[in-house]
Amino acid sequence: MVARPSRGRQIFGGAAGNLVEWYDWYAYSAFALYFAPAFFPKGDILAQALSTAAVFAVGFLMRPIGGWLLGVYADRKGRKAALTLSVAMMCAGSLLIAVAPTYAQVGIFAPVLLLVARLVQGLSVGGEYGASATFMSEVADARHRGFLASFQYVTLVGGQLLALGLLIVMQAQLTEAELMAWGWRVPFLIGALCAVLVFWLRRSLVETDAFKAVTAAEQQGLMKRLLAHPRALWTVLALTAGGSTAFYTFTTYMQKYLVLSAGWTKPDATNVSALALLGYAALQPVVGALSDRIGRRPLLITFGIGGTLLTVPAMHAIGGAAGRLEGFVLIMAALTVLSCYTAISGVVKAEMFPANIRALGVGLPYGVGVAVFGGSAEYLALAFKSAGYESGFFWYVAALCSVALIAAVLLPDTRTNSKIED
Repeated sequence: MVARPSRGRQIFGGAAGNLVEWYDWYAYSAFALYFAPAFFPKGDILAQALSTAAVFAVGFLMRPIGGWLLGVYADRKGRKAALTLSVAMMCAGSLLIAVAPTYAQVGIFAPVLLLVARLVQGLSVGGEYGASATFMSEVADARHRGFLASFQYVTLVGGQLLALGLLIVMQAQLTEAELMAWGWRVPFLIGALCAVLVFWLRRSLVETDAFKAVTAAEQQGLMKRLLAHPRALWTVLALTAGGSTAFYTFTTYMQKYLVLSAGWTKPDATNVSALALLGYAALQPVVGALSDRIGRRPLLITFGIGGTLLTVPAMHAIGGAAGRLEGFVLIMAALTVLSCYTAISGVVKAEMFPANIRALGVGLPYGVGVAVFGGSAEYLALAFKSAGYESGFFWYVAALCSVALIAAVLLPDTRTNSKIED
């Protein structure tokens, strides 16, 4: 008889796959300034940034579809099956970008192939969030669920950090001309190879007891069953609207903001962003463990208040930061507030739904929220800047954080009202 893997090994298997998934997703943003001319050769640097940001945003449109398709798949075939499928799709998308021809070689087909690759990756990541949040929350014990489930965002941020770390190394070893000519292909090739390894790792995972307890009858009519939980659906959507917009503003967009608005060099912006993300990743389990003691709701309210009141002054201060140390401190302050949402984002959403619709309940409204709000954040930020009213975007982020605040205030604390124990 094969021994059942330990809880730690199960968490590691889910987290490692999540790390590679998000590395592949964020490699696009990290290297966008270098590969943009290969696919969008016309226009100045801001126009190219807008073009690549548009493709980044379009990839997010597949997130709800991925959340729906892989959510249904996870609730019918199992969390393990969905996690394995999602990483296989991410591998395909990354490999396509790695070998894609340039605009000079095939003309308009180059950006079309880039778009197709991002759509596949969007499907993958859309399904990954709900499946991994469900898997890690169900594997964790009730006393430490916030702490253990927080590693979803440790690895999510870690994926972005790995992408930036690779960029730092390549910036040190290659010239800018080499990076723009062929160096930008390397991270996508590495991502595809790592995804293959994770595919085999995830095949060794064991299905959760919560899914095994679901009957065949409970797996029928999932959408109808999901719509019987309107309050939970709207809560996930509202929390995601504010949380994901703030997340992509202070992480993904920050590197470009430091270059285009604060006037930093690309290497300086990359180095400070990487250091801030390292500190941010370390905060996740700390905040997750805190939620196991004081509850999830107080932390969500803290994020809502902080995001509403501090986003505008924080962005202005970062844009006027005179040096790397000042910029780092300001970014870390913003990320500390953001951690009150991200560290417990997955577990809070998983605790709202019963097991038979949990992956779908987490993944679908999250996918809608992140597609409409989070995915468009970078493009909107650049569009506001192009229109000469950059601070308008800061107010937009603050307004969405206030929506998350309202949802948090109305939410019963999921730590003491968790459906995972039902």
